Amino acid sequence: MIIKPRIRGFVCVTAHPIGCAAHVQEQIDYVKSQSSNKEGPKKVLIIGASTGYGLSSRIVSAFENQAHTEDLYAKSINGDAFSDEVKYQTIDLIKKDMGKVDLIIYSLASPRRTDPKTGVVYKMALKPIGKSLRDKVLDTDKKMVLEDSIESATEKEITDTISIMGGEDWELWLDALDSENVLEKSVNTIAYSYIGPKVTWPIYKNGTIGLAKEDLEKKAIKINEKLKKYKGRALVSINKGVVTQSSSAIPVVPLYFSLLFKVMKEKGIHEGCIEQIQH
Repeated sequence: MIIKPRIRGFVCVTAHPIGCAAHVQEQIDYVKSQSSNKEGPKKVLIIGASTGYGLSSRIVSAFENQAHTEDLYAKSINGDAFSDEVKYQTIDLIKKDMGKVDLIIYSLASPRRTDPKTGVVYKMALKPIGKSLRDKVLDTDKKMVLEDSIESATEKEITDTISIMGGEDWELWLDALDSENVLEKSVNTIAYSYIGPKVTWPIYKNGTIGLAKEDLEKKAIKINEKLKKYKGRALVSINKGVVTQSSSAIPVVPLYFSLLFKVMKEKGIHEGCIEQIQH
């Protein structure tokens, strides 16, 4: 089977299915080689589990398609996770198959979001705030390091990005799960974030995506209050920089990662998504 790469923007829209399956199997084998925590969560909902940290979270919880061969429950819903329709489709499946869940992982990233209440479509903009940025970037197609200029974000681009990558939808998910009584006692929920080094702060920490992550942390405080009746918690996990479909879209960051990985591998401390989530 020969599959040639087709690039659309920063995303390769083709993938070798056998290679993907082998990569997932490698992650499964790694998880099975580690000591298991029998006291950990048993019924997990992962919102955004297609690649990166979300996929690794699913594999750590109960593998992927291979789960059924080991008599583990695993089902997927493919749809717009921002929509009310998918939220309640998921809740119906939980009621039918699991009753309640004891861990919710929120790992959703998208270039756009339709507000389920108003129908307004938000579009993400990965930009600096206040002034434009000129910096070195990695052109993965040409395999060259170039200089590029990124204009500063408008107010609408800032609010749109917060609406997509902030914590509003995370809170809506928890509210829906709570209202339908599908949360176990001591339920926990985790969302993923990143800080990065100062060299990336103009585009990340101090840019539109950074403000969205600040909103995520604020929403974690609100969700934490709501989960007190369950004796549960809402946490934001700050993870290591890794190459994912989402991170590769952020200007400047791929170049930094290519240097970071080289140094960490030389020191023997490099980890990918699966090692981070397993630990």
